[in-house]
Amino acid sequence: MRESFPSYEASVAEFYGMQEYHLGWRDLELQPAHADPGKLLRPQLTLLACQACGGDLAQALPLAAGIQLIHDFSLIHDDIQDQSDTRRGRTTVWAHWGIAQGINAGDGMFVLAHLAVQRLADVGVPAATVLDILRRFDATILRVCEGQYLDLSFEGDLSITADDYLAMIERKTAALISGAAGLGGLVAGISAEAAAPLFAFGRSIGLAFQVQDDLLGIWGDPAITGKPAAADLYRRKLSLPVVYALGNSSERDELVFRYLSDNNDPEAIQRMLMILTTAGAYDYCTEIAQHHHEQALQQLAQVPVAASEPAYAALARIRAVAEQLPGRST
Repeated sequence: MRESFPSYEASVAEFYGMQEYHLGWRDLELQPAHADPGKLLRPQLTLLACQACGGDLAQALPLAAGIQLIHDFSLIHDDIQDQSDTRRGRTTVWAHWGIAQGINAGDGMFVLAHLAVQRLADVGVPAATVLDILRRFDATILRVCEGQYLDLSFEGDLSITADDYLAMIERKTAALISGAAGLGGLVAGISAEAAAPLFAFGRSIGLAFQVQDDLLGIWGDPAITGKPAAADLYRRKLSLPVVYALGNSSERDELVFRYLSDNNDPEAIQRMLMILTTAGAYDYCTEIAQHHHEQALQQLAQVPVAASEPAYAALARIRAVAEQLPGRST
């Protein structure tokens, strides 16, 4: 990821510094820092998928960097669109430098992600494969943008269904995880047909990952998540548990009333939590997450693993990553 950044003149140092700040490499004064980068799930899957299919791990590094950079680009813009002034306990780019500079910093990271993927040609990946990966990379980003459109359009719409919501997160969250795994296989030199189980695995894991996040946003332990209990209810986030309860609760009218209210006293939040629980939202979401997790493991079993110890070890690590997602507490 660091190698994706060009050498730059002092006059534009702050432009790149904003991006490096977002990545956790600098503090607000743009001095070197080491902030939490997150789980790095996507680049992990890229590297492990390449190795599992018999590829050279080093050859997948430019793609892994591009995958993570495109994810971080989307977060810079998400923070602006959601008006979020913090991320992982740090001030967001736009909140410190302003909306215009935040948009521009995100645009810059979008380009850096593409430059990173293009470096596949420098590490010996055939030109035709690089071009195919770039085409699929851009198609993936477009699908993520579709998901963001749906997410924004759903804001305040209490009539959306669980299917609507799942279609949205399939684009916004699962598409990039799908691309991370599948494109990693293509770097190894396998065909698109052979890589199909990896793409499908990533999609299923992405769906399970997001639904579990939705559960944690309401029922997560504050001591572990670092967020208040029922944080998504305080924020009035329209996550899957809420969407399900709106469509299935006998107390829907009260839930709508409370969700549209700005009353955030603990008693009101507990009442909403009770309505969700009584409607079976927790059990429903748990079942959905488990279903997609099981689907992912079935798809992983179809991956054409190379006959080598490094490949078998990579497959075992992918499976271990998948096993950690359902039921996680953070």
